[in-house]
Order: sequence, then C-alpha cells, then structure tokens
Amino acid sequence: MRVTLENWDQYQVAPGGRVRLRKILADCTEFCDSKEAARSQLKKFRKEIDSRLAVLAAERKRSLLIVLQGVDAAGKDGAVRNVFTGVNPEYCKATSFKEPDREEKAHDYLWRIYRAMPARGELGVFNRSHYEDVLVSQAHGELRRKDAHTRLRQIADLERTWTENGTVVRKFFLHISRAEQTRRFKARLENPEKHWKIEASDFEDRKLWAKFMTVYEEILSRTSTACAPWYIIPSDHKWYRDLAVAGVVLGALRAMRPRLPMPKLDRSLFKLQ
Repeated sequence: MRVTLENWDQYQVAPGGRVRLRKILADCTEFCDSKEAARSQLKKFRKEIDSRLAVLAAERKRSLLIVLQGVDAAGKDGAVRNVFTGVNPEYCKATSFKEPDREEKAHDYLWRIYRAMPARGELGVFNRSHYEDVLVSQAHGELRRKDAHTRLRQIADLERTWTENGTVVRKFFLHISRAEQTRRFKARLENPEKHWKIEASDFEDRKLWAKFMTVYEEILSRTSTACAPWYIIPSDHKWYRDLAVAGVVLGALRAMRPRLPMPKLDRSLFKLQ
C-alpha cells in the first residue's frame, strides 16, 4: 500500500462540520496496514521534517504550532517522542500543559499559552493546550456551557490572529477507544516502570468518559477552521498514530514552502588565500 500525504487530509474536520466520535473508528489502519511499513515510512517523514524545519529556521519569518489533545493514555507523549525524534532541538520546542500553577491561575486562562508560543523559525508542540481550560472544567461541571462556548469563540479568534501573523496551526485529536484505554491503563499498572504515569485523577476522569466525549465533540466541531484545522487521528494502534501525525506535519511544512534567505555577503569581494 502506497502512503501519500494526501491520505491524511481525510482525517481533517471540515469547518462547520458536526463531529460524532462514536461513529469514527479508533482502530482503523486504512492507509497503512503494516507496522513494518509504517515504521519505514515514518523514518522518511522524520528526515524530511527535519530538513524542512532547518530551512524554516533559517528563513525566520514564520512558525509552526502542533497541538496534541486526547484522553489519558491516548498517546500524546508517545507522539511527541516518536514523531519529532531526530529534529534539531535548536528549532523545536515541546511544552506540556499540566494543571495551572498558582501564578498561572492569577492570570486569564490563555496567559500561559502566550508564553509558550513558538518564535519565528521554530516548531512548537503543545502536549495538551489552551483547550484544557474548556475541556476539563466543562466535563467536571465547573464551567457552564454558555461560558465554554465563549471561550471556544475566543480561542478560534486567537488562532486566527496567530495564523494572520505567520504561525501555521495544526491540531490533532488522538482518538482511542475506551477499551484501548483500559488496556493501556492495565499495562501501566502491571509495569513498575510506568507506575509514575498513573494518577488517581485518571480513573476519576475515566468515569466521565461520556461527558469528555461530548465536550470534545463540541470543541472539534466549533474550532476546526480553514486556518487552524483539527485532525481526528485513529490512535488505537500507536504505529499508525505516529505515521498519521508525521504525515500531516510534513504536509503542513511542504505547503509552507520555506525558502533559504538571500546571501548577505557578496562573495566576489572576498578571496581566501
């Protein structure tokens, strides 16, 4: 099966579309049904991602922001590690957003996001993001739906501002089934080296699975725009998830077409002896 970048466009949420997650398979591998083939293709994608990011860094006119969202154990950490391995850390910055600390709570919910935005010439990866302050608060009943919709409008406006100022945005919802989350939780509980990944809040949030899915559907439906689209990535199979994310990232970089800047030095004026 030939893997092309155009395949992954089918996972994009159309602006104004209505998302129903229960109708979307989390375990499909329709564009690459072999783990070995996926790993081989991923290496090629990563090599080209690094090459094009080097040119973007030299150009220093635009930036690329990657947003990763998903339920606990969806694979956000794994996607960061496996997709961006080998990318020069000089122009790649990953930020994980945990529960807001005291300083962050003293400001508006977007304050900590501004500080983490990639500079011109950089790739920024958000492991969780500004959507957490809608998702978690609403699923836990701490934020009224009306107020959640206000925040989503604010976020959409903000993302449009980012893109108008040179930041390309690609957002990923790593879609796993509840059964797959069960398997991953069990694997963590059975492996002492992974116990640190498990928290009591993970199991509490699991009880609210239906509410989280409802809120995610609203987020994906209301904030997938032409300038900052969402992609729903089937993620029950980690190797397929990584390949799909890498394919979309590479597609974005190709579309950006970064160019090396013109030489500042007139070489004809200098001769080395």
